Amino acid sequence: MGKKVRIADASEVPEGSAGEFVAEDRVIALFHVDQQYYAMDGVCPHAGGPLGEGSLNGTVVTCPWHGWQFDVTTGKHCLNDRLCHPTFPVSVEEDGIYIELPE
Repeated sequence: MGKKVRIADASEVPEGSAGEFVAEDRVIALFHVDQQYYAMDGVCPHAGGPLGEGSLNGTVVTCPWHGWQFDVTTGKHCLNDRLCHPTFPVSVEEDGIYIELPE
């Protein structure tokens, strides 16, 4: 089991949107899709773009810098199955949204 870290209030990421947060020393992109929250590494592996600032269409986020697309539920790149971006388990608790980071 990893380390549980609070990253946001539920009100900070409305349904159908994304946000960028910092947990420990990592940038985290948090997405709110179909009443579920998903978290992934917030730095695009292509050129370091901010995935939490990308456009969200269903479960697909598009990096605002160069258009790389990832499924936020799995971390998989939409055109290349060999590319899988790190994701993190998310839990919603009374005092906010938490993710689980590896130790």
